[in-house]
Amino acid sequence: MVFTIVLLSLLLLIIFITYFKINTFLAFLIVSILAAIVLGIPLAKIPGTVEKGIGSIMGGLTLIIVLGAMLGKLIAHSGAAENIATVMVRLFGVKHLQWGMAFTGFIVGIPLFYGVGFVLLVPLIFSIVYKYKLPLVYIGLPMLAALSVTHGFIPPHPSPVALVVLFNANMGLTLIYGLLIAIPAIIIGGPLFSKTLKNIKAGKSEIFQPAEPKPEDENYPKPGAFNSFFTALLPVVMIVLFTVLPYVVPKEATFMHEIIAFLGSANIVMLIAVFYAMFSLGIFQGRPIKEVMSVYADAVKDIAMILLIIAGSGVFKEVMEASGVSLKLAEALQGLPIHPLILAWMITAIIRGCIGSATVAALTAASVLLPLLQATNINPNLMVLSIGAGSLMFSHVNDSGFWMFKEYLGISVKDTFRSWSMMEAIVSTVGLIGVMILSLFI
Repeated sequence: MVFTIVLLSLLLLIIFITYFKINTFLAFLIVSILAAIVLGIPLAKIPGTVEKGIGSIMGGLTLIIVLGAMLGKLIAHSGAAENIATVMVRLFGVKHLQWGMAFTGFIVGIPLFYGVGFVLLVPLIFSIVYKYKLPLVYIGLPMLAALSVTHGFIPPHPSPVALVVLFNANMGLTLIYGLLIAIPAIIIGGPLFSKTLKNIKAGKSEIFQPAEPKPEDENYPKPGAFNSFFTALLPVVMIVLFTVLPYVVPKEATFMHEIIAFLGSANIVMLIAVFYAMFSLGIFQGRPIKEVMSVYADAVKDIAMILLIIAGSGVFKEVMEASGVSLKLAEALQGLPIHPLILAWMITAIIRGCIGSATVAALTAASVLLPLLQATNINPNLMVLSIGAGSLMFSHVNDSGFWMFKEYLGISVKDTFRSWSMMEAIVSTVGLIGVMILSLFI
Protein backbone atom coordinates (compact mmCIF):
# COMPACT_ATOMS: atom_id res chain seq x y z
CA MET A 1 0.00 0.00 0.00
CA VAL A 2 2.81 2.39 0.94
CA PHE A 3 4.61 1.67 -2.32
CA THR A 4 1.42 2.41 -4.26
CA ILE A 5 1.01 5.77 -2.51
CA VAL A 6 4.59 6.73 -3.37
CA LEU A 7 4.14 5.77 -7.03
CA LEU A 8 0.85 7.70 -7.28
CA SER A 9 2.50 10.75 -5.69
CA LEU A 10 5.31 10.68 -8.21
CA LEU A 11 2.86 10.20 -11.08
CA LEU A 12 0.78 13.15 -9.87
CA LEU A 13 3.93 15.28 -9.65
CA ILE A 14 4.87 14.46 -13.24
CA ILE A 15 1.31 15.21 -14.46
CA PHE A 16 1.22 18.57 -12.64
CA ILE A 17 4.55 19.65 -14.14
CA THR A 18 4.27 18.29 -17.69
CA TYR A 19 0.53 18.31 -18.50
CA PHE A 20 -0.91 21.11 -16.38
CA LYS A 21 2.33 23.20 -16.59
CA ILE A 22 2.19 24.02 -12.87
CA ASN A 23 5.33 25.68 -11.53
CA THR A 24 7.65 22.89 -10.37
CA PHE A 25 8.18 24.33 -6.89
CA LEU A 26 4.43 24.68 -6.31
CA ALA A 27 3.84 21.18 -7.69
CA PHE A 28 6.34 19.76 -5.19
CA LEU A 29 4.64 21.54 -2.29
CA ILE A 30 1.13 20.41 -3.26
CA VAL A 31 2.09 16.78 -3.90
CA SER A 32 4.28 16.59 -0.78
CA ILE A 33 1.48 17.86 1.47
CA LEU A 34 -1.05 15.48 -0.10
CA ALA A 35 1.39 12.57 0.28
CA ALA A 36 2.03 13.49 3.92
CA ILE A 37 -1.70 13.41 4.66
CA VAL A 38 -2.26 10.05 2.93
CA LEU A 39 0.84 8.50 4.54
CA GLY A 40 -0.49 9.34 7.97
CA ILE A 41 1.70 12.21 9.13
CA PRO A 42 -0.39 14.17 11.70
CA LEU A 43 -1.80 17.38 10.23
CA ALA A 44 -0.21 19.51 12.95
CA LYS A 45 3.24 18.16 12.04
CA ILE A 46 3.02 18.67 8.29
CA PRO A 47 4.02 22.41 8.28
CA GLY A 48 7.07 21.53 10.38
CA THR A 49 7.93 18.68 8.01
CA VAL A 50 7.76 21.09 5.06
CA GLU A 51 10.07 23.57 6.82
CA LYS A 52 12.49 20.82 7.87
CA GLY A 53 12.60 19.45 4.31
CA ILE A 54 13.48 22.85 2.88
CA GLY A 55 16.03 23.52 5.60
CA SER A 56 17.72 20.13 5.41
CA ILE A 57 18.45 20.34 1.70
CA MET A 58 19.02 24.09 1.37
CA GLY A 59 21.20 24.39 4.46
CA GLY A 60 24.02 22.62 2.68
CA LEU A 61 23.36 23.85 -0.86
CA THR A 62 22.20 27.47 -0.84
CA LEU A 63 25.54 29.19 -0.28
CA ILE A 64 27.36 26.76 -2.57
CA ILE A 65 24.91 27.28 -5.44
CA VAL A 66 24.64 31.06 -4.99
CA LEU A 67 28.38 31.65 -4.64
CA GLY A 68 29.09 29.17 -7.45
CA ALA A 69 26.69 31.06 -9.73
CA MET A 70 28.42 34.36 -8.88
CA LEU A 71 31.83 32.91 -9.65
CA GLY A 72 30.63 31.29 -12.89
CA LYS A 73 28.86 34.44 -14.05
CA LEU A 74 31.96 36.59 -13.56
CA ILE A 75 34.15 33.99 -15.29
CA ALA A 76 31.82 34.13 -18.29
CA HIS A 77 31.39 37.94 -18.21
CA SER A 78 35.11 38.70 -17.98
CA GLY A 79 36.16 36.52 -20.93
CA ALA A 80 37.96 33.99 -18.70
CA ALA A 81 35.53 31.24 -19.77
CA GLU A 82 36.44 31.82 -23.40
CA ASN A 83 40.13 31.42 -22.56
CA ILE A 84 39.44 28.16 -20.73
CA ALA A 85 37.41 26.83 -23.65
CA THR A 86 40.19 27.66 -26.09
CA VAL A 87 42.82 25.83 -24.02
CA MET A 88 40.59 22.76 -23.49
CA VAL A 89 39.95 22.43 -27.21
CA ARG A 90 43.64 22.92 -27.96
CA LEU A 91 44.53 20.08 -25.54
CA PHE A 92 41.90 17.53 -26.55
CA GLY A 93 40.67 18.76 -29.92
CA VAL A 94 37.00 19.18 -30.74
CA LYS A 95 36.77 15.54 -31.81
CA HIS A 96 37.91 14.20 -28.40
CA LEU A 97 36.46 16.97 -26.26
CA GLN A 98 33.97 14.63 -24.59
CA TRP A 99 36.81 12.56 -23.17
CA GLY A 100 38.49 15.69 -21.89
CA MET A 101 35.26 16.71 -20.15
CA ALA A 102 34.87 13.26 -18.57
CA PHE A 103 38.49 13.30 -17.40
CA THR A 104 38.05 16.77 -15.88
CA GLY A 105 34.85 15.71 -14.11
CA PHE A 106 36.56 12.60 -12.72
CA ILE A 107 39.59 14.48 -11.35
CA VAL A 108 37.49 17.28 -9.88
CA GLY A 109 34.83 14.88 -8.61
CA ILE A 110 37.16 12.81 -6.41
CA PRO A 111 37.78 15.54 -3.78
CA LEU A 112 34.57 17.58 -4.24
CA PHE A 113 31.01 16.90 -3.14
CA TYR A 114 28.64 16.55 -6.09
CA GLY A 115 26.81 19.86 -5.55
CA VAL A 116 30.06 21.81 -5.32
CA GLY A 117 31.55 20.13 -8.38
CA PHE A 118 28.37 20.71 -10.37
CA VAL A 119 28.21 24.46 -9.86
CA LEU A 120 31.94 24.80 -10.48
CA LEU A 121 32.03 22.82 -13.72
CA VAL A 122 28.78 23.91 -15.37
CA PRO A 123 30.29 27.31 -16.36
CA LEU A 124 33.13 25.44 -18.10
CA ILE A 125 30.59 23.39 -20.07
CA PHE A 126 28.78 26.53 -21.17
CA SER A 127 31.98 28.33 -22.14
CA ILE A 128 32.94 25.53 -24.54
CA VAL A 129 29.42 25.16 -25.92
CA TYR A 130 28.98 28.89 -26.59
CA LYS A 131 32.40 29.33 -28.18
CA TYR A 132 32.38 26.28 -30.46
CA LYS A 133 28.60 25.96 -31.09
CA LEU A 134 28.47 22.36 -29.83
CA PRO A 135 25.41 20.47 -28.48
CA LEU A 136 25.09 21.26 -24.77
CA VAL A 137 23.94 17.87 -23.45
CA TYR A 138 26.38 15.99 -25.68
CA ILE A 139 29.33 17.95 -24.25
CA GLY A 140 28.11 18.37 -20.67
CA LEU A 141 26.85 14.89 -19.77
CA PRO A 142 30.28 13.12 -19.73
CA MET A 143 31.59 15.59 -17.16
CA LEU A 144 28.49 15.34 -14.96
CA ALA A 145 28.45 11.54 -15.29
CA ALA A 146 31.96 11.47 -13.87
CA LEU A 147 30.90 13.70 -10.98
CA SER A 148 27.93 11.46 -10.21
CA VAL A 149 29.97 8.23 -10.29
CA THR A 150 32.63 9.56 -7.91
CA HIS A 151 29.83 10.72 -5.58
CA GLY A 152 28.38 7.21 -5.40
CA PHE A 153 31.49 5.00 -5.40
CA ILE A 154 34.57 6.74 -4.15
CA PRO A 155 35.67 7.95 -0.69
CA PRO A 156 35.93 10.68 0.64
CA HIS A 157 32.32 11.28 -0.41
CA PRO A 158 29.89 11.06 2.53
CA SER A 159 27.94 7.95 1.54
CA PRO A 160 30.90 5.62 0.74
CA VAL A 161 32.76 6.80 3.85
CA ALA A 162 29.75 6.21 6.12
CA LEU A 163 29.17 2.77 4.59
CA VAL A 164 32.83 1.79 5.03
CA VAL A 165 32.60 2.61 8.73
CA LEU A 166 29.20 0.93 9.18
CA PHE A 167 30.26 -2.31 7.46
CA ASN A 168 33.78 -2.28 8.95
CA ALA A 169 35.21 -2.30 5.42
CA ASN A 170 38.69 -1.18 4.38
CA MET A 171 38.82 2.42 3.14
CA GLY A 172 41.84 1.84 0.88
CA LEU A 173 40.46 -1.32 -0.73
CA THR A 174 37.05 0.30 -1.21
CA LEU A 175 38.77 3.21 -2.96
CA ILE A 176 40.76 0.87 -5.25
CA TYR A 177 37.76 -1.32 -6.11
CA GLY A 178 35.66 1.83 -6.54
CA LEU A 179 38.12 3.24 -9.06
CA LEU A 180 38.12 -0.05 -11.02
CA ILE A 181 34.33 0.13 -11.29
CA ALA A 182 34.07 3.90 -11.75
CA ILE A 183 36.21 4.11 -14.88
CA PRO A 184 34.10 1.81 -17.12
CA ALA A 185 30.90 3.30 -15.65
CA ILE A 186 32.04 6.81 -16.61
CA ILE A 187 33.14 5.74 -20.10
CA ILE A 188 29.87 3.95 -20.91
CA GLY A 189 27.51 6.40 -19.18
CA GLY A 190 29.45 9.48 -20.29
CA PRO A 191 31.23 9.79 -23.66
CA LEU A 192 29.69 6.68 -25.24
CA PHE A 193 26.08 7.21 -24.17
CA SER A 194 26.07 10.96 -24.81
CA LYS A 195 26.84 10.32 -28.50
CA THR A 196 23.16 9.35 -28.78
CA LEU A 197 22.05 12.74 -27.39
CA LYS A 198 23.41 15.14 -30.01
CA ASN A 199 19.92 16.06 -31.19
CA ILE A 200 18.63 17.19 -27.79
CA LYS A 201 17.99 20.90 -28.09
CA ALA A 202 18.74 22.91 -24.98
CA GLY A 203 16.89 26.10 -24.16
CA LYS A 204 18.70 29.41 -24.16
CA SER A 205 20.16 29.61 -20.67
CA GLU A 206 21.25 33.07 -19.57
CA ILE A 207 23.16 32.00 -16.47
CA PHE A 208 26.65 31.54 -17.90
CA GLN A 209 26.24 33.11 -21.32
CA PRO A 210 29.10 35.48 -22.17
CA ALA A 211 28.04 39.10 -22.08
CA GLU A 212 27.47 40.93 -25.33
CA PRO A 213 30.51 43.12 -26.06
CA LYS A 214 30.07 46.77 -25.05
CA PRO A 215 32.13 49.75 -26.24
CA GLU A 216 33.58 50.25 -22.75
CA ASP A 217 34.80 46.62 -22.66
CA GLU A 218 37.64 47.66 -24.96
CA ASN A 219 39.06 49.53 -21.97
CA TYR A 220 39.34 46.31 -19.96
CA PRO A 221 42.06 43.79 -20.86
CA LYS A 222 40.99 40.16 -20.95
CA PRO A 223 42.46 37.98 -18.20
CA GLY A 224 45.28 35.68 -19.27
CA ALA A 225 44.96 31.91 -19.57
CA PHE A 226 46.71 31.21 -16.25
CA ASN A 227 44.58 33.77 -14.42
CA SER A 228 41.43 32.31 -16.00
CA PHE A 229 42.23 28.72 -15.05
CA PHE A 230 43.54 29.54 -11.59
CA THR A 231 40.48 31.61 -10.68
CA ALA A 232 38.07 28.96 -11.98
CA LEU A 233 39.89 26.09 -10.26
CA LEU A 234 40.77 27.91 -7.02
CA PRO A 235 37.93 26.22 -5.09
CA VAL A 236 39.13 22.80 -6.25
CA VAL A 237 42.73 23.56 -5.31
CA MET A 238 41.71 24.84 -1.88
CA ILE A 239 39.47 21.89 -1.07
CA VAL A 240 42.13 19.38 -2.13
CA LEU A 241 44.73 21.28 -0.07
CA PHE A 242 42.59 21.40 3.06
CA THR A 243 41.67 17.73 2.65
CA VAL A 244 45.35 16.72 2.65
CA LEU A 245 46.62 19.13 5.33
CA PRO A 246 45.02 17.35 8.33
CA TYR A 247 47.18 14.33 7.54
CA VAL A 248 50.34 16.47 7.42
CA VAL A 249 49.82 18.77 10.41
CA PRO A 250 50.67 17.11 13.77
CA LYS A 251 47.58 15.97 15.73
CA GLU A 252 48.63 17.96 18.78
CA ALA A 253 48.39 21.22 16.76
CA THR A 254 44.71 21.58 17.68
CA PHE A 255 44.39 25.25 16.71
CA MET A 256 45.85 24.58 13.25
CA HIS A 257 43.35 21.77 12.72
CA GLU A 258 40.52 24.15 13.66
CA ILE A 259 41.76 26.69 11.11
CA ILE A 260 42.06 23.99 8.44
CA ALA A 261 38.53 22.73 9.19
CA PHE A 262 37.18 26.29 8.95
CA LEU A 263 38.99 27.21 5.73
CA GLY A 264 38.28 23.79 4.19
CA SER A 265 34.51 24.16 4.52
CA ALA A 266 32.93 24.28 1.04
CA ASN A 267 31.00 27.45 1.90
CA ILE A 268 34.11 29.30 3.11
CA VAL A 269 36.12 28.08 0.11
CA MET A 270 33.47 29.40 -2.28
CA LEU A 271 33.29 32.73 -0.44
CA ILE A 272 37.08 33.16 -0.70
CA ALA A 273 36.97 32.21 -4.39
CA VAL A 274 34.24 34.79 -5.12
CA PHE A 275 36.25 37.55 -3.44
CA TYR A 276 39.43 36.49 -5.20
CA ALA A 277 37.62 36.55 -8.56
CA MET A 278 36.32 40.04 -7.77
CA PHE A 279 39.94 41.22 -7.87
CA SER A 280 41.59 38.84 -10.38
CA LEU A 281 38.86 39.09 -13.04
CA GLY A 282 37.38 42.43 -12.08
CA ILE A 283 39.23 45.18 -10.26
CA PHE A 284 42.72 44.17 -11.44
CA GLN A 285 41.39 44.19 -15.03
CA GLY A 286 40.18 47.76 -14.57
CA ARG A 287 36.50 46.98 -14.00
CA PRO A 288 34.79 49.10 -11.33
CA ILE A 289 33.58 47.19 -8.28
CA LYS A 290 30.03 48.38 -9.01
CA GLU A 291 30.06 46.45 -12.30
CA VAL A 292 31.38 43.29 -10.61
CA MET A 293 28.66 43.51 -7.96
CA SER A 294 26.08 43.94 -10.72
CA VAL A 295 27.31 40.71 -12.32
CA TYR A 296 27.00 38.93 -8.97
CA ALA A 297 23.46 40.28 -8.47
CA ASP A 298 22.40 39.10 -11.94
CA ALA A 299 23.77 35.63 -11.14
CA VAL A 300 21.51 35.34 -8.09
CA LYS A 301 18.46 36.37 -10.12
CA ASP A 302 19.30 33.73 -12.71
CA ILE A 303 19.25 30.86 -10.18
CA ALA A 304 16.35 31.91 -7.92
CA MET A 305 13.92 29.40 -9.41
CA ILE A 306 16.54 26.65 -9.36
CA LEU A 307 16.92 27.15 -5.61
CA LEU A 308 13.16 26.95 -5.08
CA ILE A 309 12.84 23.76 -7.14
CA ILE A 310 15.62 22.10 -5.15
CA ALA A 311 13.88 23.22 -1.94
CA GLY A 312 10.66 21.61 -3.19
CA SER A 313 12.42 18.30 -3.81
CA GLY A 314 13.74 18.50 -0.24
CA VAL A 315 10.15 18.72 1.08
CA PHE A 316 9.16 15.55 -0.79
CA LYS A 317 12.25 13.74 0.50
CA GLU A 318 11.47 14.75 4.08
CA VAL A 319 7.86 13.50 3.78
CA MET A 320 9.15 10.12 2.60
CA GLU A 321 11.58 9.93 5.52
CA ALA A 322 9.19 11.21 8.20
CA SER A 323 6.52 8.72 7.18
CA GLY A 324 8.94 5.79 7.41
CA VAL A 325 8.47 4.81 3.76
CA SER A 326 12.14 4.04 3.15
CA LEU A 327 12.48 1.62 6.08
CA LYS A 328 9.21 -0.14 5.26
CA LEU A 329 10.33 -0.71 1.68
CA ALA A 330 13.74 -1.99 2.75
CA GLU A 331 12.30 -4.41 5.29
CA ALA A 332 9.73 -5.72 2.79
CA LEU A 333 12.48 -6.49 0.27
CA GLN A 334 15.00 -7.96 2.68
CA GLY A 335 13.70 -11.52 2.60
CA LEU A 336 13.84 -12.01 -1.17
CA PRO A 337 15.88 -15.08 -2.34
CA ILE A 338 18.48 -13.08 -4.29
CA HIS A 339 22.29 -12.86 -4.15
CA PRO A 340 23.12 -10.47 -1.25
CA LEU A 341 25.04 -8.01 -3.47
CA ILE A 342 22.21 -7.84 -6.02
CA LEU A 343 19.68 -7.55 -3.19
CA ALA A 344 21.65 -4.67 -1.67
CA TRP A 345 21.70 -2.89 -5.03
CA MET A 346 17.99 -3.48 -5.58
CA ILE A 347 16.89 -2.32 -2.12
CA THR A 348 18.99 0.83 -2.40
CA ALA A 349 17.77 1.55 -5.94
CA ILE A 350 14.10 1.25 -4.98
CA ILE A 351 14.55 3.49 -1.93
CA ARG A 352 16.40 6.02 -4.11
CA GLY A 353 13.55 5.98 -6.61
CA CYS A 354 11.04 6.66 -3.84
CA ILE A 355 12.78 9.32 -1.76
CA GLY A 356 15.20 10.98 -4.19
CA SER A 357 18.34 11.30 -2.08
CA ALA A 358 21.22 8.98 -3.00
CA THR A 359 22.90 9.40 0.39
CA VAL A 360 19.71 8.77 2.39
CA ALA A 361 18.88 5.74 0.22
CA ALA A 362 22.34 4.26 0.78
CA LEU A 363 22.34 4.77 4.55
CA THR A 364 18.76 3.53 4.94
CA ALA A 365 19.51 0.38 2.96
CA ALA A 366 22.71 -0.15 4.94
CA SER A 367 20.88 -0.15 8.28
CA VAL A 368 18.64 -2.97 7.03
CA LEU A 369 21.40 -4.91 5.25
CA LEU A 370 23.91 -4.91 8.10
CA PRO A 371 22.47 -8.10 9.72
CA LEU A 372 22.52 -9.79 6.30
CA LEU A 373 26.20 -8.93 5.87
CA GLN A 374 27.03 -10.27 9.32
CA ALA A 375 25.24 -13.55 8.54
CA THR A 376 27.10 -14.16 5.26
CA ASN A 377 30.69 -14.13 4.03
CA ILE A 378 30.13 -11.30 1.56
CA ASN A 379 33.11 -8.97 1.17
CA PRO A 380 32.17 -5.73 3.01
CA ASN A 381 34.04 -3.56 0.48
CA LEU A 382 31.89 -4.96 -2.33
CA MET A 383 28.74 -4.44 -0.25
CA VAL A 384 29.68 -0.76 0.08
CA LEU A 385 30.06 -0.48 -3.70
CA SER A 386 26.89 -2.43 -4.45
CA ILE A 387 24.88 -0.05 -2.27
CA GLY A 388 26.72 2.90 -3.85
CA ALA A 389 25.76 1.67 -7.32
CA GLY A 390 22.13 1.25 -6.26
CA SER A 391 22.05 4.78 -4.86
CA LEU A 392 22.63 6.17 -8.38
CA MET A 393 19.67 4.33 -9.91
CA PHE A 394 16.23 5.85 -10.61
CA SER A 395 17.07 9.56 -10.55
CA HIS A 396 13.89 11.38 -11.54
CA VAL A 397 11.53 14.16 -10.46
CA ASN A 398 12.09 13.76 -6.70
CA ASP A 399 15.87 14.16 -7.01
CA SER A 400 17.45 17.62 -6.69
CA GLY A 401 20.20 16.55 -9.12
CA PHE A 402 17.55 15.89 -11.78
CA TRP A 403 16.29 19.46 -11.48
CA MET A 404 19.75 21.04 -11.32
CA PHE A 405 20.60 19.29 -14.59
CA LYS A 406 17.29 20.25 -16.22
CA GLU A 407 17.22 23.89 -15.13
CA TYR A 408 20.89 24.74 -15.65
CA LEU A 409 20.91 23.14 -19.11
CA GLY A 410 17.45 24.46 -20.01
CA ILE A 411 16.00 21.21 -21.37
CA SER A 412 12.54 19.64 -21.07
CA VAL A 413 11.49 17.08 -18.45
CA LYS A 414 11.22 14.47 -21.22
CA ASP A 415 14.78 15.13 -22.41
CA THR A 416 16.05 15.15 -18.82
CA PHE A 417 14.65 11.63 -18.39
CA ARG A 418 16.21 10.65 -21.71
CA SER A 419 19.64 12.03 -20.83
CA TRP A 420 20.25 12.47 -17.09
CA SER A 421 17.99 9.69 -15.74
CA MET A 422 19.19 7.25 -18.39
CA MET A 423 22.82 8.10 -17.68
CA GLU A 424 22.30 7.46 -13.96
CA ALA A 425 20.64 4.12 -14.74
CA ILE A 426 23.57 3.14 -16.98
CA VAL A 427 26.31 3.98 -14.46
CA SER A 428 24.32 2.22 -11.72
CA THR A 429 23.90 -0.94 -13.79
CA VAL A 430 27.53 -0.94 -14.94
CA GLY A 431 28.51 -0.48 -11.30
CA LEU A 432 26.52 -3.54 -10.24
CA ILE A 433 28.03 -5.61 -13.07
CA GLY A 434 31.50 -4.48 -11.98
CA VAL A 435 30.77 -5.47 -8.38
CA MET A 436 29.56 -8.92 -9.44
CA ILE A 437 32.65 -9.47 -11.62
CA LEU A 438 34.94 -8.45 -8.75
CA SER A 439 33.06 -10.85 -6.44
CA LEU A 440 34.24 -13.74 -8.64
CA PHE A 441 37.87 -12.95 -7.77
CA ILE A 442 37.70 -11.47 -4.27
